[in-house]
Amino acid sequence: MSQKRQLIVYEDAKSPVAEAYRTLRTNIQFAKVDGELKVIMFTSAGPGEGKSTTTANMAVAMAQAGKKVIIIDCDLRKPVQHKIFGKRNRGVTNILVEDCSVAELIQDTDIGNLRVLTSGPIPPNPSELLGAGRMREIINAARELADIVIIDAPPTVAVTDACVLASGVDGIILVLGAGLVRPEMAQKAKELLGNANGRILGVILNRVEIEEEHAYYYYYYGNEKKIAK
Repeated sequence: MSQKRQLIVYEDAKSPVAEAYRTLRTNIQFAKVDGELKVIMFTSAGPGEGKSTTTANMAVAMAQAGKKVIIIDCDLRKPVQHKIFGKRNRGVTNILVEDCSVAELIQDTDIGNLRVLTSGPIPPNPSELLGAGRMREIINAARELADIVIIDAPPTVAVTDACVLASGVDGIILVLGAGLVRPEMAQKAKELLGNANGRILGVILNRVEIEEEHAYYYYYYGNEKKIAK
């Protein structure tokens, strides 16, 4: 299966999975209680829970609704957005260590209204780079160029990167893989993000088998008090 086939919202727009993403898109739009909800970070508790694919599809769903969307790959340890969208991997780390701008390195995709800022080369010190003031400048620059900025961040429990970014975004979606994540690990992820002053919007429970022959994405959306009880 090709990487682009992971963009099911784009490739199979009439599927139940694509419809679930559109419903999630609507719920996120209504999550604006106070203040701005423009920069949304997607993370997971651990690796392999499908957060990068979920992030990419959510970005497509937002773009299809007419929003100007930028997806930023801040997973500087295991980046995949450049593979999903078939783009060269020159982006975040190049801006952080070279004299480059967001406008120079942001790339168009095959989806209208959607652009991507890839991770760039994998650095030896991801957490330090993401915590630098220059990273906030990148996010702020993206704010000025788009209606919605969606960030793909590393797993929360495994490394500190997502927590470093948490206070600089407007909301966080936690992606959990059914059958993969233990309840205590999900609870730990919630606590770490909360301690970092992150605003958790809700949870996507991924890889739920809802039919005998098919495994579809299923989402749960609510406030953080309902997460990982």
